[in-house]
Amino acid sequence: MAWLFSNSEEKDDAFSERTKISLREVGNQLLLSNQDSTSLILPIIELNKSKYELSFDKPLSFEPNSLVSIIDSTFTKTDLPRHYLVEVLQCTDQQVAYSYQMSVDKERTIIPCAGRSLPESCYTIEVKFNKRVASVLNRQTLVFIFFFICAAFLIQFLLSRTHQNSTPESHNSNDYTSIGRFQFYPEQNKLVREAEVISLSKKECELLEIFVAHPNQIIKRDELTKKVWEDNGVFVGRSLDTYISKLRKKLKDDEAIKLTNVHGVGYKLEVE
Repeated sequence: MAWLFSNSEEKDDAFSERTKISLREVGNQLLLSNQDSTSLILPIIELNKSKYELSFDKPLSFEPNSLVSIIDSTFTKTDLPRHYLVEVLQCTDQQVAYSYQMSVDKERTIIPCAGRSLPESCYTIEVKFNKRVASVLNRQTLVFIFFFICAAFLIQFLLSRTHQNSTPESHNSNDYTSIGRFQFYPEQNKLVREAEVISLSKKECELLEIFVAHPNQIIKRDELTKKVWEDNGVFVGRSLDTYISKLRKKLKDDEAIKLTNVHGVGYKLEVE
């Protein structure tokens, strides 16, 4: 057992070092695309085991297309996972200036508005890996992991059943809207699918309420922005695209529901 954890730690360290080297190369290519060979790339910060931060000592400007291409080619060369989320944050207020999601599954790859250049400013780039695919794990390690996962699910299932039998369900009221296989409780900020409860943030809930009220209709970006953000006096930036992406993830288990992007216009909740 000690060998298992030791081996896992070694692989985590190797992954971390490979990721840091790759992100430094990404930073180098971004600076070169700006004809900048003097600015410094600050040390890569490992925020957690799957999230890393790239930053620079001076402001820079770049096209999102260029960022997507550079990261994709660099990660391919260094054999990093193909499932990741990239967020470009403004240093001043940590608002999302641009974000996209990459996946081996093209239907889950989201690259919005890639042709619009970001103005020169101070940015940090955060990369979060959604899946850590350890292809080099040997069979014995995989067996251990499989049994650990099975045991965790079994314990969670038993605890869930015990809780259900001892306390009344809070979502048994009729105050919900059906969306495909989901039950949407806007007052409680949650979705329920069978026995699974999916929590929603306030913004996610407000957006979903608008879509549910107008199924299979195009909702303009300006309308979504005004109703969810501008009425509260909050600057939006790329927040809308980020929250749409989060909603897609939470609705992805029902193929009868799709949140589609109508290019240049807005979004539409398609419900079969």
